[in-house]
Amino acid sequence: MKVLDFPLVKITIAFTLGIVASYYLRFSVSTITFSVLSCFIAFCIAFFWHLKYNKKSILLGALSYFLSFCIGAFTIISHTEKLQKDNYTHFKSAFEKKQSLTLILREKLKSNDYSDRYIGLIKTISAKAYSGKVIVNVQKDSTQNRLIIGNSIKLETVLQQNKPNKNPNQFDYSRYLADKQIYAQIYCQKKEILVSKTIQKDIWYYCAKLHSRIISNLEKSKFNKAEMNVALALILGQQQEISQDIIQDYQYSGATHILSVSGLHVGFIMLFITFILKPIPNTRKGSFFKLASILISLAGFAIISGLSPSVLRSVVMFSFVAIGSHLRRNGNIYHTLLVSILLILLFEPYFLFDVGFQLSYIALFFILWLHPILKNIYKPKNKLIVYIWEALTVSFAAQIGTLPLCLYYFHQFPGLFFVTNIIILPVLSFIMIAGIVVMIIAIFTSPPLFMTIIFEKSIYLLNLMIHAVASADSFVIRDISFNFYNLWAFSLFIIGTIIWIKKPSFNKLILALASIILIQISFILTKAETENKEELIIYNEKSNTIISERLGRNITLYTRDTIQKNVNKRNINSYLVGNSISLNKIEEIKNVLYFKNTKILIIDSTKTFSEKIQPDILILTQTSKINLDRVLENIHPKVVIADGSNSNSIQKYWEKSCLQKNIPFHSTKEKGYYQL
Repeated sequence: MKVLDFPLVKITIAFTLGIVASYYLRFSVSTITFSVLSCFIAFCIAFFWHLKYNKKSILLGALSYFLSFCIGAFTIISHTEKLQKDNYTHFKSAFEKKQSLTLILREKLKSNDYSDRYIGLIKTISAKAYSGKVIVNVQKDSTQNRLIIGNSIKLETVLQQNKPNKNPNQFDYSRYLADKQIYAQIYCQKKEILVSKTIQKDIWYYCAKLHSRIISNLEKSKFNKAEMNVALALILGQQQEISQDIIQDYQYSGATHILSVSGLHVGFIMLFITFILKPIPNTRKGSFFKLASILISLAGFAIISGLSPSVLRSVVMFSFVAIGSHLRRNGNIYHTLLVSILLILLFEPYFLFDVGFQLSYIALFFILWLHPILKNIYKPKNKLIVYIWEALTVSFAAQIGTLPLCLYYFHQFPGLFFVTNIIILPVLSFIMIAGIVVMIIAIFTSPPLFMTIIFEKSIYLLNLMIHAVASADSFVIRDISFNFYNLWAFSLFIIGTIIWIKKPSFNKLILALASIILIQISFILTKAETENKEELIIYNEKSNTIISERLGRNITLYTRDTIQKNVNKRNINSYLVGNSISLNKIEEIKNVLYFKNTKILIIDSTKTFSEKIQPDILILTQTSKINLDRVLENIHPKVVIADGSNSNSIQKYWEKSCLQKNIPFHSTKEKGYYQL
């Protein structure tokens, strides 16, 4: 049976397309609601007509797919909290002046150098009921932080909207938070927080309490702090305290996936439980007991790990695999994956735009689809070589499938990923088994010292191996320009080539060759866009002024600080990579720049400029102590821009001056880079 012949495949694809269309096209609630109702009525009429006359109808099939599309669009709209009337984004005053807020702490995030960070659920604003998620940043000080998950807190503060990315082609953190239904942040000190004595004891509270208990018992057993943080990431997916150096080693070695608990970990746990239950006979009762044990174990693991989205996705996916196996339908594993995707997206449609969701499902799909082909290329007889070959082919299958997406999102490729996977799998297998045992013991009491030492040393060995691979810096290929055209062209090439290799035919060869032509077209389109684009960008740089002028492929960087002109490329590197261009030259900024027909005047701390110049754009840098009111009256600019080298206090004064004279004011600290 072909996968595409399964009706659920087409329904899932239509449902997914509906989510994507609604996400990017921003359909209105009324439009989608009307479409769903109209399509549902039409589908019912066509269905009953089909039952009455028992005739096959293309219309019925088309309506079922269009209904799935509309339901997908409606699903993502219904999960967009910003559209709900009681969401805090509709209380505009909360973003302008201090309001009294009450909220409940839901989740502990990774702290930074300045703050402890949480996700909080807003309950009231100025005694009125509101809802929505915010990030709570509590400033660190010498006192101990006693906040726990479930605390109900009250404070007076101003909601801060999520800031856009400050420089072009950088990671859009604001959009990332919006996809998680977080639209604002709170910044406060511990002394400003009033903690209620009542604690909301829901599943999140008990998960956090269980997690804290595990950490406390591990600390009592004298577990080394650095190794313990890696252990918590490996087994429970808790990366809050892991150091940035260790994360970087795992990135450069191509082993980041083992720090994020996902399909690898959940699949291993499922295999481990299956192995333990192997002596139980495969009778009706025995099979049901095995299935129940696996499902309970996976659910328990999700709870211990803190119900993180990546774990929940993997638990749902492997729960369906276990159920399919129990029903003796393990041959249709692709259908099982589709059911899990459809179920997850019904409840959390925004997962579709999560990089982890995309990578985990693509990796698993290609392991199931491509691994058998790679494995049959060579059939060794030695058990050790069989193990190495299996590890290599599984790793290559996953890497080939996820390669276009990884290049598109991360613009780098760890060349030694296959070496990493071969050497770490034996150690990782032992760590997973030992880690599960240690964590289970740590739920109740402090683990025995000998067990802690063995577990700690195995993680230390794993870190050493990862660091050794990551140290081969020349094998990490960075700054790979890979745009949306390349993503689709190379993805179609990989899929078309595999289809042809599995069952060669003339038509499939044509498909594979056509995908090569698409790759060439993607490069032609990229080149055409690159050579025809002309723009000038004022960057947000704290200690310097950076302006880039682009005329096709030629880009000139203007900078105030000529001493550091070779290190300031960091802030424009993402722009260069994202646009497939390279830096031609660096020059010192002059007071006047010309871009096409636009005259740009730059005033810095020296305050030297000619009042005879009538610029279109005025750029203020280096906290210039000028009388802006007088300057605006004399030179009459159309736009005033303040870059990141200015102090916050003086920018507020400048903004008021521009507002009084009805001149647009752009602060790169607040609004990000300025593009002309």
